[in-house]
Amino acid sequence: MNVTHSALVVDDERDIRELLVLTLGRMGLRISTAANLAEARELLASNSFDLCLTDMRLPDGNGIELVTEIARDHPRTPVAMITAFGSMDLAVEALKAGAFDFVSKPVDIAVLRGMVKHALELNNSERAAPPAPPESASRLLGDSQAMADLRATIAKVARSQAPVYIVGESGVGKELVARTIHDQGARAAGPFIPVNCGAIPGELMESEFFGHKKGSFTGAHADKPGLFQAAHGGTLFLDEVAELPLQMQVKLLRAIQEKSVRPVGAATEVPVDVRILSATHKDLSTLVQDGRFRHDLYYRINVIELRVPPLLSPSALDALAGYAFPGNVRELENVLERALALADGDSIGASDLRLPTPRTDASAASEEAVVDIEPGNAALPSYIEQMERAAIQKALEENRWNRTRTAAQLGITFRALRYKLKKLGMD
Repeated sequence: MNVTHSALVVDDERDIRELLVLTLGRMGLRISTAANLAEARELLASNSFDLCLTDMRLPDGNGIELVTEIARDHPRTPVAMITAFGSMDLAVEALKAGAFDFVSKPVDIAVLRGMVKHALELNNSERAAPPAPPESASRLLGDSQAMADLRATIAKVARSQAPVYIVGESGVGKELVARTIHDQGARAAGPFIPVNCGAIPGELMESEFFGHKKGSFTGAHADKPGLFQAAHGGTLFLDEVAELPLQMQVKLLRAIQEKSVRPVGAATEVPVDVRILSATHKDLSTLVQDGRFRHDLYYRINVIELRVPPLLSPSALDALAGYAFPGNVRELENVLERALALADGDSIGASDLRLPTPRTDASAASEEAVVDIEPGNAALPSYIEQMERAAIQKALEENRWNRTRTAAQLGITFRALRYKLKKLGMD
């Protein structure tokens, strides 16, 4: 690491300052130290730093003040908070104020080095010219103000290590947003590990998340790393986090707070360096009030909330569901392209679709009344298929696209559902 990098260490405890100076100095950084807010402000006014580490409690004020000032006046200087063991509320407050990350006392040297490495990668001017934007970023399409705001917010939160809670309806692209945050951040070279929390059987959750040792339970024939270990140095994306059972929420909270996990059957914990992104289409705050999601975990993962706008309004969805689409997929494509071009707001409404209006005059009524349902007449089959398609679509959405549960709700077999999906072009 080049010695041109510089860091500011702010702490009133001499032992902590000396430990950080020694550790960061061995990483090639030039260190300046301050014992209080006044000294820190004086150094910031006359120097440029690549990183700042500050204690929470200082003789002449609160470290949060310094975090806020650096985020406002020195936005290219990542600042990390040093907190007392167990002070997670203060750590979360620091992240909300703009801190890059936090480290707890007693300082874990390995965790500290990893955090410093990520911080310096954000502003390393000696890196090669940035590559072309990742594919995930180019897929966040749309010229509306809502999408422009979303892309700007993603670029901002990508510079932090704070947990991000992504909110949006099913199908709006929450995983794509999470992947874009990862791709644009300092962890882009590390792994991006997405996991659907609702798809893991309850009895296997601890093993899947934290790993297990050989012989720790029936079927554990070898050591296996968990999802946290797989995401080490990168990002762990917890999709449908609302589906986690309460018992697992407790263990997940500890893993996030302590930055370490204990594999099933292991005697010691394993340090992990991951950034947590989470998402759900449910209202987590309501689940917290109902006691179905832990209050402390909610505030730990919801440091930054990012809302992804929906493509269509409910009225537009209802209009599409009630239209027969005689032109099939080609007509649907044309309708959506036209609506996207003509819509004035942030989402497409029913009026923007400009669907053909059904004939309601007396002659049309009489024609519909005497429709000839002969074997060669496709009117009734087409209507039935339309009804089937709408019913299946609604059931799929209600069951979050789980086909087994959808088939059960519809009262048909899984094989019958698969056949209908293929027949109706919905597979």
